[in-house]
Amino acid sequence: MKILSKYPILLTVSAILVFLVLWQCKNDKHQPVNEDMAAVKSEILKTNAAFEKQISELMSLVSKDSDQKTLQEKFEALRKTYKRMEWAVEYFLPHSARFINGPALPEIEMDEHTELEPEGLQVLEELLYPYTPENKEETIRLLKKLTNKSNTIKANFQAISISKDQIFDAVRQEIFRISSLGISGFDTPVSGTFLKEMPYALEGIRLTLKQISTEHSKDRSLKDLNTAIYSAIAVLKKNTDKNTFDYVNFIPDHLNRISSLMLEFKKQESIPDIEITSALSKNASTFYSKNAFDPNAFTPGKEFAYSQEKADLGRKLFNDKILSNNNDRSCSTCHIPEKAFTDGLPKSMSLANSELQRNAPSLNYAGFQHGQFWDMRKDDLEGQSSDVISNKEEMHGDLNVILGKINKDPKYLPEFKKIFKTSKAETWQLQNALASYIRSLARFNSDFDEYMRGTQSAMTENQKQGFNLFVGKAQCAICHFVPLFNGTVPPNFKKTEQEVLGTAVNGSNKTFDQDPGRGKFHQTVASLQHSFKTPTLRNISKTAPYMHNGGYQTLKEVMSFYNKGGGKGFGFKVENQTLSDTPLNLTDKETDQIIDFMGALNDR
Repeated sequence: MKILSKYPILLTVSAILVFLVLWQCKNDKHQPVNEDMAAVKSEILKTNAAFEKQISELMSLVSKDSDQKTLQEKFEALRKTYKRMEWAVEYFLPHSARFINGPALPEIEMDEHTELEPEGLQVLEELLYPYTPENKEETIRLLKKLTNKSNTIKANFQAISISKDQIFDAVRQEIFRISSLGISGFDTPVSGTFLKEMPYALEGIRLTLKQISTEHSKDRSLKDLNTAIYSAIAVLKKNTDKNTFDYVNFIPDHLNRISSLMLEFKKQESIPDIEITSALSKNASTFYSKNAFDPNAFTPGKEFAYSQEKADLGRKLFNDKILSNNNDRSCSTCHIPEKAFTDGLPKSMSLANSELQRNAPSLNYAGFQHGQFWDMRKDDLEGQSSDVISNKEEMHGDLNVILGKINKDPKYLPEFKKIFKTSKAETWQLQNALASYIRSLARFNSDFDEYMRGTQSAMTENQKQGFNLFVGKAQCAICHFVPLFNGTVPPNFKKTEQEVLGTAVNGSNKTFDQDPGRGKFHQTVASLQHSFKTPTLRNISKTAPYMHNGGYQTLKEVMSFYNKGGGKGFGFKVENQTLSDTPLNLTDKETDQIIDFMGALNDR
């Protein structure tokens, strides 16, 4: 279960309509609406009508005190119906989607330091699995709120125009949503019915592509897509047990094939790109394609765009002690390349040789997160670099003094002039160069990546089984989302999650760590107390010791903590723990297989 940050407060239906109409007018380069697009809208409205009817039927069953089995069967049917139109709701009405099928945890308004009540299908799931008569009133209340959301879907899709390029972009996002959130069971954390639902999401994709296709693709890419989708659905129907499903082969053999064929469909239909910078490249055939991710989606603005020249300059600065007050420490002092840019210590050491508050996080793949440091106190890498340089315990540097040195340095000044086209180096340019180097530290060339690209010998059988456990029984992938294996939520990658694990001070798990984490900056928000950013697991075997406090010496200790159910499993009173406290019941062999798999995430 998750906390997704920075969703706006719910808008009224009329406000949403006005926003969408204005947004549509600004996108005048979209292809005009035609009968095919009208057919797509009609299908969305038809599915939503069925969704609303099923909500009413479930409400009636609850009112009549039906038994748990009946209610759960009706609820599962309701979820399957939603999955058929998920691609459209998530894309065109993302804020409504959050309150239809978002995590069963409070929605945080960061700027206001407030929480919004959770609602929707995941909250209902918690009430129905298991169901008791005490849940009756609350279940009916939430079903009524869900009816209101269905009415919002109806009102919006009756009013807005949608174009072929938007529709294709939406269904393409859906296949990547299935390949990450869907296959991990992210939105069915209690019932675990996600493998039963995935065929309905795939069928929604198939039908939509059929509706927008022309003669250009019907006998070529569309035909191949239909075959690939039917093949995937057949596999899903053969095994719906999340603990034994073969994820490691299903992703490359089926989901990657579907996403690749969708690009062929796009070419044959001459569908233009949506002109928006997104984390996932418009030309990436799969999550695992080389150069699939665009670091510019994580920069503060266009002037901060990544370039190799900036990265090369940043590398020199990163390793230069010129950035510290007394020229006695560089960034690489605490971020050692051989240790995946950590320092190997439980907690980093200050300039005075005393322990700092937290463990040095890896910089590998840090560029693909919204929120830097364990407590996410800086939004981006530019802010992160200046925070470290100016911190009196870490580098105690003064940016103005440093810039004075750089602007007199015959080695650096010419490079700044050439790259940034200015007469002298400025603060933001120094920050951007360092940030660009860190953004270059994402290689995506691990054995796991190679396996997903089709090299079947890249992983051992033990590692393959470890991945199946990672996604299935161990539920690691509902927090560490593939393919980045961090908390940046696919397929849009617009927000990064924090979690409350109930971490102890060390691997003995006897004393709760009182570090407030992100809660330090939001003291009135209960959900954020003791919360920390979900880091990447790529190169994790190189970054011991673990957790924000460096208290866990080995991955075995970390897995033992998760296997028990986090802090609550060890008896800590962590009311806001987001990690499930249900024991995973992993055997020693299964734990070792998961750890072996994580070794396949090391860059070469």
